Amino acid sequence: MPDRPNIVFLFPDQLRRDFLSCYGADFIDTPNIDSIAANGTRYEQAYSQSPICVPARNALLSGMNAIRNGITDNLHGIRLDYRAAGIKTWPELMNDAGYYTSAVGKMHFYPWDARFGFQHRVICEDKRWLNVQDDYFNYLRERGLRKLHGNEHEGYLENKGAIVHQLPWEHSWDRFVGREAVRFLDDYGGDGPFAMMVGFPGPHCPYDPAADFEDAWKFDPADMPAPAPDAGDTPKLRQGNIDGNKGDWNGVDISEFTEAQKRKVRAHYAGLVKQVDHEVGEVLGALGRNGLLDNTVVILATDHGDYLGDHNLIGKASFYEAAIHIPLLVQGPGLPAGQVSDDLVEVRDITTTMLAAAGVAIPQHMDSRPLPGLGLTDEPARDRIYGMLSDGWMIYDGEWRLSRYSTGEVTFYNIPNDPLEQVNLANNPAHRDTFDRFGNELSTEIMNSMRLSMHDRLADLGGMATQMAFGYEGQERQFPFPVTDVAR
Repeated sequence: MPDRPNIVFLFPDQLRRDFLSCYGADFIDTPNIDSIAANGTRYEQAYSQSPICVPARNALLSGMNAIRNGITDNLHGIRLDYRAAGIKTWPELMNDAGYYTSAVGKMHFYPWDARFGFQHRVICEDKRWLNVQDDYFNYLRERGLRKLHGNEHEGYLENKGAIVHQLPWEHSWDRFVGREAVRFLDDYGGDGPFAMMVGFPGPHCPYDPAADFEDAWKFDPADMPAPAPDAGDTPKLRQGNIDGNKGDWNGVDISEFTEAQKRKVRAHYAGLVKQVDHEVGEVLGALGRNGLLDNTVVILATDHGDYLGDHNLIGKASFYEAAIHIPLLVQGPGLPAGQVSDDLVEVRDITTTMLAAAGVAIPQHMDSRPLPGLGLTDEPARDRIYGMLSDGWMIYDGEWRLSRYSTGEVTFYNIPNDPLEQVNLANNPAHRDTFDRFGNELSTEIMNSMRLSMHDRLADLGGMATQMAFGYEGQERQFPFPVTDVAR
């Protein structure tokens, strides 16, 4: 690999892997996304450790898991004095190495116009943040248009968010982001090494493809894959999902969620996936047109999936497959082509993968690992994925998945034998030893992450009682202490 390749990180919001043809979907074709898989590595066992927008994105930004960085739900933001705590974001590390860094589209930062190290920003935030006066807001206003809530569209409530957006495709969220990403490549791509993250707001709900994007309307709801049944393992979690989606940000009530409604949602979602795939093609085309593709690492992933009716749920925020099992594709100069990896990886591992590809030293505090199979690391692949949210924890080894929720509900599935998660073995005596072992491992990991999350508050690394200097007045704390025991 060249010493200083460019980086393009494509990051659709809430993209299910089983709605991509490169992951086996036979009802949709996603040729542009598929081309990244064909020219690179497709990770079959990629997961979102913290399957909500803000925790997943800040784990990427910091290279640390959600407990360690303190962001376990959408109401948390990265501490604003993170630099004083000895932390640098991945774009700041890239800047230090001479890269020009760009964030185009949705980042979901707090405050929304923060940069956190990105030198160039074009902002098109969450589809639900109608009051954010970002670049997309101004783009629309200049044309006499505005952001619209889903409930301003016919059929929004009765169709559970599946609508036809009033704005034409040319002025849609993802079209704006794709166009601005191409503009960056045309204007700055030849100036030297760059690292650009492109955050597409779609296919996040509302499920609102444009009326004039013809490929969005090739999907018959009857042809959509059937949602996984609700086995009744987590009724309290489902009630929380119902209550959460009734809020003003969404307003959709899924207390009653019929098969027909689920299939309609899926068909509209597939249309949004087609719109995102088109924009991915535009970005790849701009890389090729500007002579940049052969020296650019291209990564595509997402922050989490979307239930789309699986388990009678909508959205994300649990450790069911539909929420946490994500697409992850990587191509680049000197990297394997046409490779399929079954190694356990997670979205947070993209952080140190980008740093390693750019030849940037990985900070000691990061527990992200460079993705295996690319020749960028000698570290072994993960043997566990640990999930962390404010209201749930999870452990998964590629076979067994144990999840614990603040509702008191516990699930324990053997995923290869039960891919639709219908048989909860948490109380099955035949699997008690395995269940207990996984529970102990999960508790140990959570405790260790809690300890490391307090590292910026250390008074000493130990031995104060025998240190002469500690006994004198006026001693000052060392800050920050180096983190020496992080196991990536």
